[in-house]
Amino acid sequence: MVMRMPRIIQARKILKRSLSNGSTTPASMDIPKGYFAIYVGEQEKKRFVVSVSLLSEATFQELLHQAEEEFGYNHPMGGLTIPCSEDVFTDLASRLGAF
Repeated sequence: MVMRMPRIIQARKILKRSLSNGSTTPASMDIPKGYFAIYVGEQEKKRFVVSVSLLSEATFQELLHQAEEEFGYNHPMGGLTIPCSEDVFTDLASRLGAF
């Protein structure tokens, strides 16, 4: 657990910076407490609303790290963008119980 804590803190910082860059829109207001919106896809981006419990998962943290490398903190969709295929993400998220 000690090894994972710095990665969890880093994941929260990435998410916080990403969400602070977006504006408040009607789409962002329909997210229930304890969830956050992300955009996933290689060409067309699809919006998913997932549980914040994903932030503690090592596999999701790896996706966040890839997003940081590809987009930095300036995400083109205004929210957190994950650079992987929709199929890969839905498989991962369903195995982790994010939906």
